[in-house]
Amino acid sequence: MHRLIPPHGGTLVNRVAPESDRGRLLERAASMPRIPLNNRQISDLELMAVGALSPLHGFMGREDYRRVVHEMRLRSGLVWAVPVTLDVNAATEARLREGHEAALAGPGGEIAGVLEVEEIFDWDPALEARLVYRTEDPAHPGVAYLKERGPRLVGGPVTLLRVGAPEFPADHRDPAETRALFEERGWHTVVAFQTRNPIHRAHEYLTKCALETVDGLLVHPLVGETKAGDIPADVRMRCYRALLEHYYPKERVLLSTLPAAMRYAGPREAIWHALIRKNYGCTHFIVGRDHAGVGNYYGTYDAQKIFDEFEPEEIGIEPMKFEHTFYHTVLKEMVSDKTSPGPKEAHLALSGTKVREMLSAGQDLPPEFTRLEVSRILMEHYRSQR
Repeated sequence: MHRLIPPHGGTLVNRVAPESDRGRLLERAASMPRIPLNNRQISDLELMAVGALSPLHGFMGREDYRRVVHEMRLRSGLVWAVPVTLDVNAATEARLREGHEAALAGPGGEIAGVLEVEEIFDWDPALEARLVYRTEDPAHPGVAYLKERGPRLVGGPVTLLRVGAPEFPADHRDPAETRALFEERGWHTVVAFQTRNPIHRAHEYLTKCALETVDGLLVHPLVGETKAGDIPADVRMRCYRALLEHYYPKERVLLSTLPAAMRYAGPREAIWHALIRKNYGCTHFIVGRDHAGVGNYYGTYDAQKIFDEFEPEEIGIEPMKFEHTFYHTVLKEMVSDKTSPGPKEAHLALSGTKVREMLSAGQDLPPEFTRLEVSRILMEHYRSQR
């Protein structure tokens, strides 16, 4: 029997308390000191608990954190590119003791889980910004987040006690569920497509190119916290469903959400996104231009080049690297710099600014840029914002 790709580190982590124990554990957690979590930290907690962030069992301790920031490796030597940490302010820290437990409370105050407090330690937000985000510019959303955090970090294993209702239940699957579906469908090779935007014709082109070489495609949109100005997740989900309904082979594509928060860490986040998809059972991962980028902080193909810093077996999931693609007005088809015969004047590429201007003016986007069904959904959204 074919075996699916193993999770990162070899074992799919499970830190979800058994349902039969949750009532008792929640009652016990009510008397513990509480650590308030923001939306990103709640997302991280839930992803760790279901194994999406395997091999992490909890928020990073000092040595894991230090090595990830400096070397993109955990203390075990396993590749890991983005810190997953829990900060606390002085008032919260005063209630905590190493070797004891603390309750993890969501933004509404409800207890979501428990943390075994192994370490409380200092960190340097400016250093993390320089090494992880390659900038200290507060205009970068990842850097801005770091500057708002507390002065100390708390590390230790977590247990999820309260499983939050997913935002899109019909399309929500944890790693064990996607793996089971891949096996059921006989997909031995699966390529994942990360997106935080509606899928336009260039995305459609590269996902279909990738699908030519594997058994299945996982369209895996990130629906956690994003920056202001990004298209809301509910609008994007309508776009994905419309596109997959009409333009993809249903038996070879799966739409499933990833409730993670964007970091906008560019190259490092590309590695992180790939490892997460490996945990979901994917063997390949699409990396296009400016993956997980923002502004002009990263080179166009830096997110592809960073994979070359590691041995393929260290990552374990194969990156599929694609050039910038666009519609060729002479050939009347999608091409890339690798396949276009020229001239450059025939390359149609609409900027995000131009797209927003057209949608705000109530204009359909040209079919060379996106499918009509997607254009209409986006136009409806922009009209509602006036």
